[in-house]
Amino acid sequence: MRSPFRRRDDRPADRYGTDVLAGDRNRRPKVPVVDAEPGLVVEDADGGFCGAVVGFEADAVVLADRHDKRRLFPLVPGGFLVDGRVVTLRRPARPATPAVRRLTASGSIAVPDSPAKVARASRIWVEGIHDAALVERIWGDDLRVEGVVVEPLSGVDDLVGAVAQFEPGPERRLGVLVDHLVAGSKESRIVAQVTSPYVLVTGHPYVDVWQAVKPAKIGIRAWPEVPKGQPWKEGVCAALGVSDPGALWRRILGSVRDYRDVEAPLLGAVEHLIDFVTAPAD
Repeated sequence: MRSPFRRRDDRPADRYGTDVLAGDRNRRPKVPVVDAEPGLVVEDADGGFCGAVVGFEADAVVLADRHDKRRLFPLVPGGFLVDGRVVTLRRPARPATPAVRRLTASGSIAVPDSPAKVARASRIWVEGIHDAALVERIWGDDLRVEGVVVEPLSGVDDLVGAVAQFEPGPERRLGVLVDHLVAGSKESRIVAQVTSPYVLVTGHPYVDVWQAVKPAKIGIRAWPEVPKGQPWKEGVCAALGVSDPGALWRRILGSVRDYRDVEAPLLGAVEHLIDFVTAPAD
């Protein structure tokens, strides 16, 4: 008859159950790892110095006690106490740096690594090369992404004929930026003759696009008043004591970095044109 205290393999049975520590006598309790966030109060496990985390140097943490006495401790495993519990401190991971949104000179969000699109059939016309250069300075990135080409005219006296020759349509829109587009002006009378629904004419009140640049950008309080009948650019140069209009224009254009350097009427007029020529076909 088998003893009731023997297992079937004839080994003596343990009436008090299995020793839960058997085989684990050399196993150490797992020490938690804690991020040493600034302000966390910890204690040095060896020396008993207690202080708040205030910084790091190489592989060590800087602790400051309530008297602002500071000491440096290496970040060794199990080297600290938090609320009486042994822990391993580590430098907190740096938060991911958010992607910086680059803005174009017009203030719109830049499209990263975007190649210029193939040019649309639609166009934007401006009155001259200075207008075109200023539009390029501010809206160049946007126009390349949209595939819009800006072309300079030699004034708007023959605008009606030029529009007819362009043959605008649903897939071939035309936007025109006109200087000095104010009620009763010669420009306003010309523009009134353009009636195609696929053409949009906008403008600004300035006699010349130079005047759309904020005067403070070139160090003057206001643009000079030029007597009626006198060419505006020449009058401005004479008033400012500049002999070379080209030099003054280069100074003006060079002072423009983004949309904040030009007047609001120009901004609104150009933005309206871009929206028009890039709108989906009906």
